Amino acid sequence: MGTTTTDIEKAAAVLRAGGLVALPTETVYGLGANAEDPAAVARIFQVKGRPPSHPLIVHIGGAEQLDSWVQDVPPTARLLAEHFWPGPLTLVLRRGARVPLEATGGLDTVAVRVPDHPVALELLAAFGGGVTAPSANRFGSVSPTTAAHVRTELGDAVDFVLDGGSCEVGVESTIVDVTGDVPSILRPGGVTREDLEAVLGRPLAVPAASTVRVPGQHPSHYAPRARVVLVEPEAVAAEAALAQEAGHRVGVFLPAPLAGTPVKAHAVVDVPRSLDAYARGLYGFLRELDEQGCDLIIASLPAEEDLGLAIANRLRRAAGPRTAV
Repeated sequence: MGTTTTDIEKAAAVLRAGGLVALPTETVYGLGANAEDPAAVARIFQVKGRPPSHPLIVHIGGAEQLDSWVQDVPPTARLLAEHFWPGPLTLVLRRGARVPLEATGGLDTVAVRVPDHPVALELLAAFGGGVTAPSANRFGSVSPTTAAHVRTELGDAVDFVLDGGSCEVGVESTIVDVTGDVPSILRPGGVTREDLEAVLGRPLAVPAASTVRVPGQHPSHYAPRARVVLVEPEAVAAEAALAQEAGHRVGVFLPAPLAGTPVKAHAVVDVPRSLDAYARGLYGFLRELDEQGCDLIIASLPAEEDLGLAIANRLRRAAGPRTAV
């Protein structure tokens, strides 16, 4: 469904009135609220069932607005914004006075980005402010990449849904902490580590844990209803057969190098060879296997380079602490 100017105006009015708007971005659909309205921000947590200590990302309309939302912007942050905004990169900086603590989980830092989607940018321009927008789904579940996903999961809890088609990137933004002397990647995402390192001219760490709380760090996140089990690529078919024989309704992510391999399973998803296509389809694949009634999903991790790092991160979170059948 196409989005009209009237839709944008209605959505902006909903935000001004303290309502919630589901909006498309290049990564996933977000559940948006006026970033400066503590009551509207609090409603996001209520609708999602999200812990109030879990910070949100503030979406702004352009890099030129950054200084009005944060303070002490280092040269590294400006360099990254210049190269990657609009785009799937989120920067963690010192919170400015405009950002209520409700949006940051009580932290003195705030995550900020400029989305690269025409509908999101039109909405931000029409609204004239910042929009807090975590993924438009229940906390911990699979992120939505179409407006239909949002409507199915959140229904009437959302006041207005802007339909901007399917998301082009398909996984959330990369989050980079630039508050210290050495930047680090707190969540891999749509901007690759390799691209960031090329701009910064230095290697970037991806710490297993961080003292800075950011979205996507919960032990179980991006998870379908089915339990996700991770195995080595060459073991996918054998593990699926064992689980199917044990009485599970098994869904399989079949790695591209094994395309055509017979698999004993209830449903099989052929993983694309292209990492871009895999990332774009990942959440849709998980939802598809849920819809087909699978109670167990067997998958393997891609090589952790380029977008493979983000895909592997999402699959690990989807699996949670359990990684064996």
